[in-house]
Amino acid sequence: MSVIILLLIASITVAGLFLIAFLWNIKKGQYDDEESPPVRILFDDAPVSQNQNKTID
Repeated sequence: MSVIILLLIASITVAGLFLIAFLWNIKKGQYDDEESPPVRILFDDAPVSQNQNKTID
């Protein structure tokens, strides 16, 4: 029975630490930008100019 109590205390402590870390990240603004990461992947490459596409004969 004492092992169950020890595991409960340990799991509640770990869950509390994760909650504190999550709230700290929210306060620091980690999750503020929700739109640009999905859009940023579409525009990573620079446009290719017409001169680079021509081959030399």
